[in-house]
Amino acid sequence: MARYKATIAYDGSGFNGYQIQPNGRTVQAEIEQALQKMHKGEQIRITASGRTDTGVHAKGQVIHFDSPLMIEPAKYRQALQVMTPLDISFLELEQVSDDFHARFQTKSKEYRYVVKRGKFFDPFSRHFALHYPYVLDLEKMRSAAEVLIGEHDFSSFCSAKTERENKIRTIYEIEVLEIDTETIILRYKGNGFLYNMVRIITGSLLDVGNDKLSISELEKALKAKKRTALSSKTVAPQGLYLWKVEYKERETM
Repeated sequence: MARYKATIAYDGSGFNGYQIQPNGRTVQAEIEQALQKMHKGEQIRITASGRTDTGVHAKGQVIHFDSPLMIEPAKYRQALQVMTPLDISFLELEQVSDDFHARFQTKSKEYRYVVKRGKFFDPFSRHFALHYPYVLDLEKMRSAAEVLIGEHDFSSFCSAKTERENKIRTIYEIEVLEIDTETIILRYKGNGFLYNMVRIITGSLLDVGNDKLSISELEKALKAKKRTALSSKTVAPQGLYLWKVEYKERETM
C-alpha cells in the first residue's frame, strides 16, 4: 500500500462543492469513482486539504489517498486525468510518506477572489468572477485590510452556521491587486479560514471601498466577535479560488 499526494484544479461551476453529498455532483465523488474503476470496484477514499463550497473553484487543491497499485506517479496522474471529467485537472501526483496528511499538515492556504468592475456585465465571466460595476477606493480597501492581518477571533467574519468553537485564525497577508482597468484580485494568505470567511471579508472590503462601511466600523465588528455586528453580505462564490496550499515539511519520498 502506497500513499499518493495530488495537486488538482477544478472549475467549481458544475459542482455542489468538493465534499460528497447524498444528492448533487461533487469533486470528491468524481475522483473516487475514477479510483474505484481503476481498482476494479474497490473503494478508495481521498482526503483534501479542505472543502470548497458550491461554485467555488480551485487552482491548487491538494488531496491524498492510499492505493495498493504500484504505478509510476506520472502514469497514475495521466490515468486519473483520462478517467475524470474535463472540469477536473490533475496537475501533479507523487508518492509520499505514509504519515503525510493533506488536511492536518497544512502550513498555510492562499485564496484569491476575482472582481470584474466593467460597466457592462460580461456573460463569459459570470461563473468565474463577481461583477461589481461601482466606484472603489482601492487605497482605502488596502488600509482596511491591515486591520484584519494577524491573529484574531474572526467570529464576525464567518457564517453563523460555522460549527467550530475556536474561531481564532491568523491572516498573514491580504493584497488588493489591480490587474487592469476592469479586474481586481483580492489575495488572502493565512493558516486557515472559517466557513465563508474569505467571502465575508471580501464583501466587507468592497463595502469599505464603496463608502458603505468605514474602517472604524470594520474594527468594531472585529472586536465584537459576532456575525450580527457586521452588515456586509457574503459575496457570491463564483469569484473565489483556492489558489495554493503549503505544507509544514517536505513529504516526498
